[in-house]
Amino acid sequence: YSSRGAPVYQLIFSDLLVMLSPMVADTGIISTDSAEAAVTDVQKTNGIFVHKVTVNKGTLKAGDEVKAAVDLAVRNNIARNHTATHLLHKALKEVLGNHVNQAGSKVTRENLRFDFSHYEAVSKEDLAKVEALVNAKINEFTDVETEIKSAEEAIADGATALFGEKYGDTVRVVKIGDFSKELCGGTHVSDIGEIGAFKITSESGVAAGVRRIEAVTGYGIYEKYN
Repeated sequence: YSSRGAPVYQLIFSDLLVMLSPMVADTGIISTDSAEAAVTDVQKTNGIFVHKVTVNKGTLKAGDEVKAAVDLAVRNNIARNHTATHLLHKALKEVLGNHVNQAGSKVTRENLRFDFSHYEAVSKEDLAKVEALVNAKINEFTDVETEIKSAEEAIADGATALFGEKYGDTVRVVKIGDFSKELCGGTHVSDIGEIGAFKITSESGVAAGVRRIEAVTGYGIYEKYN
């Protein structure tokens, strides 16, 4: 069916990941023997995974069997930036204090944006400490572990839950060694060494008592500075 002129399809099965806050969705290609379409977004609506596509060749019809292929380069960049937000969150707490809490974030293939509670601009010295700590952790090449638990058990075990976020009876815990443990359903690297490197590009205020850090990781650093 159509949404403001853009073809929209529901796939019964797909390897493409839906947009799940704070991450953008996967992109990729769905194809048949005679048609091909680029997936530009994946949204979950009323329990249905909806793929927005641009048809490049042929025609897609209801009932067609299609192949779905994710753009792995894009997914890997998103994963790197997402795992980096977990490291950044913990590093901010270590450097600035435990009053720091996530107040919003956005993860794309190009960069990451992380909003957090803090009462003043972060000094250049403290930003340098945060950046150094994140890079030091990346260089430890620690496994990223995931576990499904009850929400009550996960929080009792010390996992960080986001204020205002609604969780079900069971949750996914993302653990990075002894450094970070958060409730999170998104995609991540399997080893933090895969992030490569972390570079803060800006720090600013977005509201009273809320600061924002933007940063790039891995290949994104090369893209930004070359």
